[in-house]
Amino acid sequence: MSKISLPQGTRDFSADVVRKRNYIFNTIRTVFELYGFQPLETPAMENIETLMGKYGDEGDKLIFKILNNGLDRIEKREKSAVEFQKVLEGKNNAAITERALRYDLTIPFARFVAMNHGSLTMPFKRYQIQPVWRADKPQRGRYREFYQCDCDVVGSYNLLNEVELANIYSTVFEKLSIDVEIKINSRKILAALAELCGGADKLIDITIAIDKLDKIGLDNVKEELLQRGLNKLQITTIEKYLNITGNNKEKIIALKQLIGNNETGNKGIDELEYILSFQPKVEIDFTLARGLNYYTGIIFEVKATKVQMGSIGGGGRYDDLTGDFGVPNLPGVGISFGVDRIYDVMEELKVFPDDLKTSTEVLFFNLGMNESKTSFNLMQQLRDKGVSCELYHETAKFDKQFKYADKKNIHYAVIIGSKEIEEKTCTLKNLKSGEQHSLQQNELLSFSF
Repeated sequence: MSKISLPQGTRDFSADVVRKRNYIFNTIRTVFELYGFQPLETPAMENIETLMGKYGDEGDKLIFKILNNGLDRIEKREKSAVEFQKVLEGKNNAAITERALRYDLTIPFARFVAMNHGSLTMPFKRYQIQPVWRADKPQRGRYREFYQCDCDVVGSYNLLNEVELANIYSTVFEKLSIDVEIKINSRKILAALAELCGGADKLIDITIAIDKLDKIGLDNVKEELLQRGLNKLQITTIEKYLNITGNNKEKIIALKQLIGNNETGNKGIDELEYILSFQPKVEIDFTLARGLNYYTGIIFEVKATKVQMGSIGGGGRYDDLTGDFGVPNLPGVGISFGVDRIYDVMEELKVFPDDLKTSTEVLFFNLGMNESKTSFNLMQQLRDKGVSCELYHETAKFDKQFKYADKKNIHYAVIIGSKEIEEKTCTLKNLKSGEQHSLQQNELLSFSF
């Protein structure tokens, strides 16, 4: 028998981990709802044509495709090894695969809006907290199955939406006790850079290469641009762009000098200045590219300042995403939280609240049949008052029950023996401080645990 294992890039979550993850989910969800966003869930899998072509060539290769089921289709696959190999390379063949696991939450959301736009109140504000899957190389902070927490607004071009999304980032990470940098750029500025380098058709090549800057460095980005067909003069222009430094004001001045009167680029600058007028704490980062094809305006990225980790949030404006689904000219903008990386950051910083480590507050000791019946009755009354408690599962020595409470990090023990039954009392012991005292059983029900 082979060794039991998990699929690479996936994880089990113990009770302690689930509680911590739920703390993150609930914090984000609470802020989303404060800003008027409504919950939405979509299926784990989508028709493959819904996903393909939305993430660029690199992204398409990372989509987990689901093989068609059924004996007849299996036989057809076996007769088409060449076609199957093409599927592995990122191409598509309906005879082999018609569905795929969702790569992100944005495209399924766009599909939902396209299917239901006639019945939605615009602007439509939704949030979504669900897992996504990517056939990426697993490493620290990067998994093949992971959760995203998204919020999006569709049906509005107003940049106030971007301002609110920046504020959502700021609020959530403050509540989670994570110091972050919220970085912004505009795809219009990147489009202007492409125009300076020969034409809009070079935008994808440029953004894909720039998006790798943190991973491979400037020299390798320049080499990749050369391989993608840009000449040395064009690469020099891009290098000048990537080397712009200073505070927000200085960066904008330097960019204006580089792009001159380019109309597209100046629109992007106007967008950045508008957001800074509301939220001066965000930082302009011209190296921010967001390699996904669907972004058209402001783009976001969030990184923790005290931990070496990739981005823990990102997003941007996509003014024609639903156009791919037959509903053109419907603007949208959204952001995403990377919960798995946020968890790793909070673990490293040790900023999870201590009271997340336990679910049971009170353990009733089991000292016999009559004693356990009395304990059970009191326990149910405490549960009705919202106090989490449990009765030890069998009659056992005190030492064994104390060890159980210690392992589960339970704060209080209630001990009811034959004497306590007769006197209608109980012994309440604080397992952290060691303090204990006798209470009337009805007093236990009003005790502040």
